[in-house]
Amino acid sequence: MHDETPGSDTPAWTREHAAGITRRDDATAPVIYPPETNTDPDYHVWDTWLLRERDGSIATPGGYRVIFCLSAPAELLPGKRHDVATIRYFYSTDGEEWYRGGVAVDPDAAFGSRQWAGSALLDDDGTCYLYYTAAGQSGEEDLTYTQRLACAAGGTVETGGQGLSLQGPWEHEILAEPDGDWYETEDQSRGMIYTFRDPWFFEDPADGETYLLFEANTPVPEGSPACGGDAAQQEFNGSIGIAHSPSGDPTDWTLQGPLLDAVGVNQELERPHIVVDDGRYYLFTASHVHTFAPGLSGYDALYGFVADDLRGDYQPLNDSGLVLTNPKNAPFQAYSWMVYKHRNELLVTSFFNYYDFDRPSLDDVALLPEDEQMRRFGGTLAPTVRLGFGDGETWLRGVLKHGHLPTEDEDLPPADFAERYGTRDAEESGYLYR
Repeated sequence: MHDETPGSDTPAWTREHAAGITRRDDATAPVIYPPETNTDPDYHVWDTWLLRERDGSIATPGGYRVIFCLSAPAELLPGKRHDVATIRYFYSTDGEEWYRGGVAVDPDAAFGSRQWAGSALLDDDGTCYLYYTAAGQSGEEDLTYTQRLACAAGGTVETGGQGLSLQGPWEHEILAEPDGDWYETEDQSRGMIYTFRDPWFFEDPADGETYLLFEANTPVPEGSPACGGDAAQQEFNGSIGIAHSPSGDPTDWTLQGPLLDAVGVNQELERPHIVVDDGRYYLFTASHVHTFAPGLSGYDALYGFVADDLRGDYQPLNDSGLVLTNPKNAPFQAYSWMVYKHRNELLVTSFFNYYDFDRPSLDDVALLPEDEQMRRFGGTLAPTVRLGFGDGETWLRGVLKHGHLPTEDEDLPPADFAERYGTRDAEESGYLYR
């Protein structure tokens, strides 16, 4: 169902923007080394998100923070983990030591043959909503890659002497499927990757309206004049989609036209999310080196855009869109970055991916012996990165420990990369860091 007519005025990440992507020092994280202990030694964990309240603030039921992660048994070959992914949760009082909660979404009750990333809302009345991607079809013998936006609603968060737990009953519902006009269906797909996933709840502080962001692809039929008619470029057609809930009901959504289009630039704009600061909308997404269109070179990295309102004309941060990437000698050490605001800076979470690995393609992991594939996969939370931001730019300020997600009352040390990168945080520098 639509609530407006598809148009051609969607803000775009253009080839001219992306041509400027380069690995700058102040957008490159340091090399990551394995932590002493993993988040959960029994499981690979990767894509991670926080339990939030309607206004986007981090929920703290009973004084706990809650994170949700995609998970798979630790004995599984890492390259197979998405085939059996389930969502688990962990909780913490200090944002540093995380305790195992359990399975958040029961795979037998959920939609899909496996569940991929999403978001989580603790509503004002205490009801919990777990948004997820339903990948494939329940009970299928051979894996398929159909993707729909789904939700488990109706649970509660219980706290007490034994820590924290999620309690049902949960009601599962499909929230949205691609429409074929704004958002490409699987049958329309011409590219190497098909996407309609990663639902992320967002309430606009400007008017209190409720939205769901997601990753999608823009339909580009054969013979289209897009990209000057270049069929190879047209196959790279990523977009950031959005749905609106007119009533504010967290399970009632109407598709709208995309927030951002990347036809001819990139095929996969993963896990889109927004941070609002001082009336400006910072739109972030993650993408891969191999999903850039022919003639462009990018990285496995966090990319970002900024506008003056939700539907505004998003412009790429740092001119090209590149916000944070991995070092050249460890190009796949982290992925699936998520950004949240801590006082006057941005904190970036991600997972520890493949380290001690510098081949140009992640596909080359499969060429390694299985024991080496296991050794080189982190499968745990990565160090948290600190960013300064303002005036359409971002820059690296420092790095915290693996899985350290500071609480609101935690004072962070001065920027530990100030000497390396100069005085960009200083008031006299002219940047809008507050």
